[in-house]
Amino acid sequence: MIKENVKDRIISAASELFYFDGYNQTGINKIIEKAEVSKDSMYRHFRSKEAIAVVYLEQRHKAWITDMTNYLSVKPAGQERVIAIFDYLNHWLSQVDYRGCGFQNIITDIPKNQNSIKEVVRKCKDDMLRFILDELNKTSSESMDTKEISNEIMVLIEGAIMLSQIQKANWPLVAAKKACERLLK
Repeated sequence: MIKENVKDRIISAASELFYFDGYNQTGINKIIEKAEVSKDSMYRHFRSKEAIAVVYLEQRHKAWITDMTNYLSVKPAGQERVIAIFDYLNHWLSQVDYRGCGFQNIITDIPKNQNSIKEVVRKCKDDMLRFILDELNKTSSESMDTKEISNEIMVLIEGAIMLSQIQKANWPLVAAKKACERLLK
C-alpha cells in the first residue's frame, strides 16, 4: 500500500474537516493533527488555511463533475440529461446524509476577506451553469431562451441542495425536478 505524501494527507484531512465540521470550525492545528504532519511541514506546502481551502475546492469540483457526468452519461444528451441532474443530486446527497454542497457550506462560513475562496466557488458554480446551458443547447428549439432557463434551473438546483440539507430529506430534490420538467415543456 502506498502512503499518501504530506501534501495529499493535508488536503485529505482538510477536505474531510471542512466538509463535515465547517471551515471556521477547522483550525490549522486540527488539520495538522488529523493529517499527522508537523506544523513546519504543513507550512512548507501551504501558506494558509485559505490556500488549503482553494485546493480542496478545486479537487472537490473536479471529482464532483467527473462523478456527475459519469452518472449522467447513460441519459440522452440535452434536456433529459439536465432533468437527470436532480436524480444525481439525490444519489449523491443521500450518500452524505444530506450534508449539502461543500461550496455552499464554505461560502457561508468564510471571512469576507478570503477572496480566493470566493473566486473558486464562483468559477465552479459557473462551470455547472455552463454545463446546463451546453446540454440545453443540444436539443432545445431556437425559440427557447436557453440562457435564461439555465439560470432558472441553476437556482432550482442550488435551492434544492440547500433545502435538502436543512430538511435532511430528498423531497426538495423531487420538487425541484418536477419544476425543472415544467420549465422545459
